[in-house]
Amino acid sequence: MMAVTSSCKEGTKIAMDNGKYVRYTPEQVEALERLYHECPKPSSMRRQQLIRECPILSNIEPKQIKVWFQNRRCREKQRKEASRLQAVNRKLTAMNKLLMEENDRLQKQVSQLVYENSYFRQQTQNTTLATTDTSCESVVTSGQHHLTPQHPPRDASPAGLLSIAEETLTEFLSKATGTAVEWVQMPGMKPGPDSIGIVAISHGRSGVAARACGLVGLDPTRVAEILKDRPSWYRDCRAVDVINVLSTGNGGTIELLYMQLYAPTTLAPARDFWLLRYTSVMEDGSLVVCERSLNNTQNGPSMPPAANFVRAELLPSGYLIRPCEGGGSIIHIVDHMDLEPWSVPEVLRPLYESSTLLAQQTTMAALRHLRQISQEISQPNVTGWGRRPAALRALSQKLNKGFNEAVNGFADEGWSMLESDGVDDVTLLVNSSPSKMMGINLSYGNGFPSMGNAILCAKASMLLQNVPPAILLRFLREHRSEWADSGIDAYSAAAVKAGPCGLPVARGGSFGGQVILPLAHTIEHEEFMEVIKLENMGHYREDMIMPGDIFLLQLCSGVDENAVGTCAELTFAPIDASFSDDAPIIPSGFRIIPLDSGMDASSPNRTLDLASTLEVGAAGNRSTGDNSGRNGSTKSVMTIAFQFVYEIHLQENVATMARQYVRSIIASVQRVALALSPSNFGSHAGFRTPPGTPEAQTLGRWICQSYRCVNQFIFIPISHYCEPNSWLLISIMSF
Repeated sequence: MMAVTSSCKEGTKIAMDNGKYVRYTPEQVEALERLYHECPKPSSMRRQQLIRECPILSNIEPKQIKVWFQNRRCREKQRKEASRLQAVNRKLTAMNKLLMEENDRLQKQVSQLVYENSYFRQQTQNTTLATTDTSCESVVTSGQHHLTPQHPPRDASPAGLLSIAEETLTEFLSKATGTAVEWVQMPGMKPGPDSIGIVAISHGRSGVAARACGLVGLDPTRVAEILKDRPSWYRDCRAVDVINVLSTGNGGTIELLYMQLYAPTTLAPARDFWLLRYTSVMEDGSLVVCERSLNNTQNGPSMPPAANFVRAELLPSGYLIRPCEGGGSIIHIVDHMDLEPWSVPEVLRPLYESSTLLAQQTTMAALRHLRQISQEISQPNVTGWGRRPAALRALSQKLNKGFNEAVNGFADEGWSMLESDGVDDVTLLVNSSPSKMMGINLSYGNGFPSMGNAILCAKASMLLQNVPPAILLRFLREHRSEWADSGIDAYSAAAVKAGPCGLPVARGGSFGGQVILPLAHTIEHEEFMEVIKLENMGHYREDMIMPGDIFLLQLCSGVDENAVGTCAELTFAPIDASFSDDAPIIPSGFRIIPLDSGMDASSPNRTLDLASTLEVGAAGNRSTGDNSGRNGSTKSVMTIAFQFVYEIHLQENVATMARQYVRSIIASVQRVALALSPSNFGSHAGFRTPPGTPEAQTLGRWICQSYRCVNQFIFIPISHYCEPNSWLLISIMSF
């Protein structure tokens, strides 16, 4: 009987009848390797075909070739595993370094607190003395005044700006690696080789502040270049204009910047910043990019206030980027802002007073973006229907930017407000500027032009009580038929495309008459893009409604209810038949932001039975626990904005339709929110969702219960700081 080897270490031997082994010739190995790259696991027929086609393999039996391929696959698996373990080892080594530095910083902070405690003890014991020695006040400082030294007057000269820059650098480093701020670990964030990094929020500081340390597989110069381009990763950033650039004698640069941020809701004004940015290289080779506002400088450069913006303050913040052994970078990020919460209604002030929200939307967003780009560079695969990750990222930015523009409705972008119909619950804006319509008036390959020469936006905001934002958003995503009108969808689709799309992709999931086709997702699945196929829907062509399918490009984020301080957002836009990268995107959607002022102090560990039935693909493992946290009172603000392309002479009819549509959506959301609220079934002592109950039955039972309620809606203005015709919706339910 012929002897056959199965060793993974040596796959280049063959067995002869006499039991002796000989090595494969280089020509034989080359032929086998060629087939392996084409098909790592060939069938029996393919192996026999290989023997027939390659005379040099004629003396090898098919069974021996089978063993060679087994050994080759084993070696490939070992190589990949070794490479993975090396990468994990590098991450663990770098993470260990970060943790050691964090431990040193905490030890310094403990020592400082012990010293201050001893000092104040001594002061307490000496209160009976008539004279108090205050010489220690220059050494021991406390609380909020630790980071607010008195600066001498400075001017706009290069020397004055350099003085401001050096002070900014010192204060930033004291926050990033020192003990200037009392940092506490952000709830739910644990460091590890697969985590985003070490994330902390400030405790007892003025303004809101967040800090993060992480590892990215990019060199420091590339990291700094990406982070400076804030609009590419900070979704709330409208624009950053570089006003002036100065070179310093130490090889650094000073930039004067004007930055604008979108308002997250219709009930608050947008923010802007007048900034100084200082970029320099330290003696140890670390790259530092630090920033601060120039609001308080005396005789320094100034930027006049802009209409419809509230001037906020950026306290010393920035990025410390150090090269990592074995490649990549270790990065420290500090964000510290005073967002002027006095300028918004009291109910919305938690949006501007929460360090957790700042960490999620800014600090962690920067780290996630860097990790995403690093993965795209290391794995440059074409995904998402032949599109590269950069193209999909650009589509995501277009969706988000278009929705933010609709929510804010800036006049310099061509938006103007329509008069109210007497009930100021829904605000209507119109835009017919050439720059806005440039991408809409297109003619497609089949000869049918798009409809419309203007855009109407209907928007509203509402306060939700005791409803988990992630659960509500997932319901809106998966049960579109509960709130959407098929006729409106058909009208919106016809306005930007001439015919139905034909996208050859597999079905990703079906919910309530819609088919969800996965397109792309981020590393941690906190955001994903998909195409929604609405089957057998009508679309307009030559003033006729024709049967067909409608496709929407949709972006979803914030679906994990266990994430603290996460904004849940669902935006979508009809796509044309070509689905080209430069196709017009007119997004609409929902944004739900938690308003819990206490979320900086503790992490809610709450689980509703519905959560386990609404899992979204591979959105990561969700921790479970008791649902006691859900029974507390939680608030969130929901912003709705829908855009419609129309012919200018039909403005009055489209405005009426838009108002009615958004009001119907508000009513639907109120019913669903009531059904999803834990308090809704808290009064039913015997109500328990049995294990394995289908989602449709559970939701159907809750929605049926909600229809037994009589909903009365009262609209009241909540602040003169809101833009005109912005009202808060309060629902009074009576049984």
